[in-house]
Amino acid sequence: MKQYIKNNIEYPYSLITHGIRISVKTNFLEDQSDEDKNLWVWSYHILIENNRPETVQLIDRYWKITDETGHINEVKGAGVIGQQPIINPKNSFQYSSGTPLSRPSGFMDGAYNMIYEGNKSLKVIIPTFSLDKPLTKIILN
Repeated sequence: MKQYIKNNIEYPYSLITHGIRISVKTNFLEDQSDEDKNLWVWSYHILIENNRPETVQLIDRYWKITDETGHINEVKGAGVIGQQPIINPKNSFQYSSGTPLSRPSGFMDGAYNMIYEGNKSLKVIIPTFSLDKPLTKIILN
């Protein structure tokens, strides 16, 4: 866990839900992409900041990944990167992951299910973020 970061301009996408700030930045992974095979790959880096007065735990995640044609891929699962992190007040948790698309442009959004004070549940929205191949002439998102 890292210390709470008050203003972080490094992450261009950010949203606060129920006192939890989710911030996202992305990188196009050209070395893992192959246009001839219709494969474009991005990494995304998530910063979760707990601005609540109590500790929270991330239990599961939901992602909706949409490519430029409107094709949707939904991903659900326990925790993130094999963890269900506990985040104390005024602290944060960061992780990185990635996603492939069959088109050079798209976007992702989703939500985390978190609990606090034993069993109380929170749905924390992940801001919509763009996945656009650099130097693409037409950017849809």
